[in-house]
Amino acid sequence: MKQDFYETLGVSKSATKDEIKSAYRKQAMQWHPDRNKSPDAEEKFKEINEAYEVLSNDQKKSAYDQFGQAAFDPNSGNFGGHTYTQQNGPFNFTWQSQGGGQGADFDFGGFSNPFDIFEQFFGGAGVNFGGQQRRQIPTYKIELSFLDAALGCEKEVSLDGSKKKIKIPAGVDDGQRIKFRDFNLYIDVLPDKIFKRDGNDVYVSQSISISQAILGDIIEVPTLKEKLKLRVKSGTQPNTLIRLRGQGIKDVNGYGVGDLYIRLNIVIPSRLSAKQKELINELGL
Repeated sequence: MKQDFYETLGVSKSATKDEIKSAYRKQAMQWHPDRNKSPDAEEKFKEINEAYEVLSNDQKKSAYDQFGQAAFDPNSGNFGGHTYTQQNGPFNFTWQSQGGGQGADFDFGGFSNPFDIFEQFFGGAGVNFGGQQRRQIPTYKIELSFLDAALGCEKEVSLDGSKKKIKIPAGVDDGQRIKFRDFNLYIDVLPDKIFKRDGNDVYVSQSISISQAILGDIIEVPTLKEKLKLRVKSGTQPNTLIRLRGQGIKDVNGYGVGDLYIRLNIVIPSRLSAKQKELINELGL
């Protein structure tokens, strides 16, 4: 039987991203072949990484929930794909890479080398178990602002005393690792006061007054690139969520662009004059 990704990580279908990350961290460390010497550790390690690669990606998770394993099977329908084998130290791993076959309008990227997923998650050039170091190329850490990570940027960095200009692709997320030719770069995205990220979607909280909520208004809201004018409908309720399609973050792997959600928070004044209270009572509000 083919594995159930949720069962593999030990999470429910309603698990949050943080719960999926936590489950992966625990399972991957437990079954890493350098640490676990049981005969089935290699296969289990591969299954755990496949499960995490799918469930941590919004689009892959959606496809899996809809089509199951068929979404990633190179022999299933129009998905197409290739099978690869690579030697990682004493371990021989086989994984699949999708080709987005004829008629398919997306490419999910298939399954990656499980050691690459593991190292990307833990942000290192290899975790040392029993004195074995899997990779030798160095890993550096860079701090990025939310907008630099979302929109991409060019940075000058100092690596071992020499300065280099590097391009950061749009859409990188906190904790991701970028592979360059002779080094890896671990991404640390600083929190932002305005924007909050969920996958490739972005959330912004916007305060409006009671009169704006009741009567409606035109307000300015921030987006990743510029401010936009937004119509607030009369009778807007607290915590109304307005979706701006395609105004989110570009997927770093090329799987489209997320959306921007504006959450309207109605500000209730803490102090009212006697006249204001009288008028509110007259209106029956």
